[in-house]
Amino acid sequence: MTIRKGEPWGEPAECPADLEVLSGDRQLGEWVARHRRTNEPLPEVGLAAGDLARSCGGGGGGGHPSAAKVTVDVMRIVLDAGEPIWAVSHVVARRHWLHGEVVFVMNAEYYGDFDVVPRSHPNDGRLDVLRVDPAMSVRARIEARRRARIGAHLPHHHLAAHSLAEVDLEFAGPMTVWVDGVRRGRARRLRVDVEPDALTMYV
Repeated sequence: MTIRKGEPWGEPAECPADLEVLSGDRQLGEWVARHRRTNEPLPEVGLAAGDLARSCGGGGGGGHPSAAKVTVDVMRIVLDAGEPIWAVSHVVARRHWLHGEVVFVMNAEYYGDFDVVPRSHPNDGRLDVLRVDPAMSVRARIEARRRARIGAHLPHHHLAAHSLAEVDLEFAGPMTVWVDGVRRGRARRLRVDVEPDALTMYV
């Protein structure tokens, strides 16, 4: 069941020795996509590392999860009118980090070394969106990047953060879109829907 404020989430658990364990966000997203395209249910799985694992309190490395068993949401993405793509951690649309608009659509709290959306939860049935205003200066972006390592970049008048059930954005020109750290092409329209309670995993 989708988590609600104040409710306990997950349970301490050792990953079964015979369970499939994936190494990171990209591998888990591709695994979800394979199951979705064949209409197969998502079995339990292990996640050893990556931004989603870290957001769930795991991801310590070592190749084998051992912290907890949790249920998480996944994201269904459509670029322009293309085929659906599935993701577990984040979607980023940008042309350049230091110029123009940048959009983060987050299921995980973290993006690499950065605590992008400190109040995000991967099982709340919501998408956390952070938009960088094109007017934000290079100097301000560099400072926000530094502060984001500890999640201290918000609030900021050039950063807009929202929690949404779905995201449907249309850009003035094509944006390069990265899904779970993988470049997936360029698009003028980005749609992301959340699939609540989609996956049970060990982290």
